[in-house]
Amino acid sequence: MLDYDDWFTEIAEKDGSAFSLRVTAKLHEEQTPYQTIEIYETTGFGNLMVIDGCTMLSERENFLYHEMMSHPALFTHDAPRRVCIIGGGDCGTLREVLRHPEVESVTQIDIDEQVTRLAEEYFGELTEANSDPRATLLFDDGILWVQQAPPDSIDLIIVDSTDPVGPAEGLFTGDFYSDCLRALGPGGLLVQQSESPLYHLDLIHSMYTAMRGAGFADLKTLFFPQAIYPSGWWSATMARKDRKIEGFRAQAADERGFETRYYNSDIHRAALAQPEFFRRAMEPGGH
Repeated sequence: MLDYDDWFTEIAEKDGSAFSLRVTAKLHEEQTPYQTIEIYETTGFGNLMVIDGCTMLSERENFLYHEMMSHPALFTHDAPRRVCIIGGGDCGTLREVLRHPEVESVTQIDIDEQVTRLAEEYFGELTEANSDPRATLLFDDGILWVQQAPPDSIDLIIVDSTDPVGPAEGLFTGDFYSDCLRALGPGGLLVQQSESPLYHLDLIHSMYTAMRGAGFADLKTLFFPQAIYPSGWWSATMARKDRKIEGFRAQAADERGFETRYYNSDIHRAALAQPEFFRRAMEPGGH
């Protein structure tokens, strides 16, 4: 909503909280076949993208999310060569994945092409790697794409989706996780944005239940700050196909040949520390 005082406010009604940014202009608004996309100019966070009334990203803080959705999983996998991104239309996660020279191919599937086109116009830094020859951008149904993917054809699946409503709802189901498991090769990893551990514990618990039910061998949730999302605290959940998630390629992370703004090996270790309330809630039978 845009009220009389020129603030964009996202209200978390269930939790009795709200987040606001002062805006100076609405740069764009359109209803696509899938969702409503708005772009605002803010006083302190640069350009802001909003989808269906929910903050998606700003120029100031998006590096937190994009780096943590990509680098921990890439450095956890032994040799990530074939990567698939479901969603991710702003292309920030794609950019981070392509910083890894061992990655040979990345296929990004987002159902709404306009997210990418507006990112190109208003968030050019995020789309600077779109012309990388290793990248393939598809505008299609990611759920169907994974269903049709050949078995053992992907090393890492990144689900960079909006909240589990509307077009993204099917990305949080047991059927989808079963299709991901089949498509992943030996040692394969799935990582999915899993909302706020403080506000959305029920959702994360249901994800754990569905991922375990699909047959994933081990799960780990990463925690990181996220300034513009509800509660300011966000998470991404990793699931490994066939063995425990134990450690990561820390030396490779330390010697990475590219710059990051948030991620490093110490952050990776810290992000895997499980708060006690969360650990208890995610145990089989816990809640």
